[in-house]
Formats: sequence, C-alpha cells, structure tokens
Amino acid sequence: MSRTATQQRRASAKGRTQPLSAPIPPSRYRFTPEQFHRMGELGLFDDDNRYELLEGDVYLMPPEGPEHAVSKECTVSCFYEAPRSRVWHIRVESPLRLGDSEPVPDVAIVAGRSRDYTGAHPTTALLVIEIARTSLEVDRQKKLPIYAQASIPECWIVNLQERVLEVYREPANRRYKSVRYYTPDETIRPLFDPEITLRVARLLGEDEDCAE
Repeated sequence: MSRTATQQRRASAKGRTQPLSAPIPPSRYRFTPEQFHRMGELGLFDDDNRYELLEGDVYLMPPEGPEHAVSKECTVSCFYEAPRSRVWHIRVESPLRLGDSEPVPDVAIVAGRSRDYTGAHPTTALLVIEIARTSLEVDRQKKLPIYAQASIPECWIVNLQERVLEVYREPANRRYKSVRYYTPDETIRPLFDPEITLRVARLLGEDEDCAE
C-alpha cells in the first residue's frame, strides 16, 4: 500500500464518529445485616441515636419525645400485668432479624423466654407494636411490609397524632389484609392470647388502668 493511501485511510478513520459508551446510572448500595453489625463494631454508629436496617437501607430514627416515652411505658406495663396462658416475653426496643432487615420495634411480644435468644435475634414475633408520632410514614410504608413478609400475624401502631390504635392482621404479599382503628374508649384483645384485654386509652398514655 502506498504512503498516500495509508494517509488517506488514517484521515478517514479520524473523521468517523466514535461510539460512546452509555453512561452508568448511580446505583443504590444495600447493606447486609452482617455489614450493618460490622459498622456498629467499627464505631460508625457510636452515638446515642437509634439506627435500623430496613431492606438494606440504614435509617436514623427520630429521638424519643416525652409522649412517646409515656406511651411505651404504659404499653409495656400493661403486658407485664396481663395474665399468661402460654410462655412469652416482652422485648423493648430490641432488634428482630427479618431477612435482610433488622427493625427495632418499640415493643415486641415473642414466644419463649428471653434466654432462648442469647445466640441470635428472634426471626419472628407474636405481636409487634410501633409507637409513632413523627415516624408514622416509615412505620406504615417501610416497616409494615417487612413485618407482613415475615408473616408476623399482628402489628399495632399506637398513633399519637390521631389518638387511635391501628391494628393490622392477616399478613399476605407484603401487606396486611385486615386493618382496623380503635379509639381510646375501646379495648383490644391480641390474637396470640384473646384472654388479654387492654384499654386503648392506656396504650395511648391517657389512662392509669390497663384493663377494664
């Protein structure tokens, strides 16, 4: 090939538009429970805040206000005072291991004794209770689907904004098919032990008596 022909080919190649690779969109990184725990061990969460792992995402939960604290104390005291026809225990702000999530419900009723879970967090619960004012959206949109997917039979949201108890039952396909709202003048019986009767007003922190 002549020198002139070679120069013409090079010039032609330079004139052609070179294809550009498609830009790579940013992707979301999801943490595993093991990575979440490792970050805690490394001191990345070394403060007084509460963090929860929800489907791979780390959430910083709002600080506890006085109304929330009173409602939580009242709820816990009601279950401590309740009669027991089976073995269960109360967990307060302790994690559950639900797939790739580790939610920390305000209160959870778990079968068995607390010492049964010294090696690992429970993977289910009889009842989960969230007490919410500023965290309502996260509890409804993020945590309820996780609880339903784990087949937790019943979840309560003590709604401090609207002064009602939201009761979710019949989990299926990441949602609860049954939803009912209880007002302060009503009572509620948990599915795991219908012999227990609790006053909704007490759960909301409005009454001194747990039962009728």
